[in-house]
Amino acid sequence: MTMLILYQIDRIYLATGKTDLRKEIDGLVTVITEQFDLDPYQSVLFLFCGSRKDRFKGLLWQKDGFVLLYKRFEDGRLQWPMNQAEMRQLRPDQLKRLLQGWSLDATIHNYDPTLIQQAK
Repeated sequence: MTMLILYQIDRIYLATGKTDLRKEIDGLVTVITEQFDLDPYQSVLFLFCGSRKDRFKGLLWQKDGFVLLYKRFEDGRLQWPMNQAEMRQLRPDQLKRLLQGWSLDATIHNYDPTLIQQAK
């Protein structure tokens, strides 16, 4: 039985945008190598989400083969970045935030009080 231990993973990458989740291991390896020009044969967790944000897949190489992870939330949705198709590197705490339903991107905007003064 394989267990996912985050401190044994060198990096975490999230594929922003939509990925066809009908793809299995070979299809996701092709996305990693051809679309993002990355090496899937490292201790790297790659995360993918489709158009429905209630499920995602993860792909991890573990020296003797790939582990394909699949998670579906019964109640709730991921705050998956959908702005463009790129690989975004995450820290373990960001992965935890994502899986708890929090957004990765700041939703607090900088406040400039001088702009309000100028408008008056």
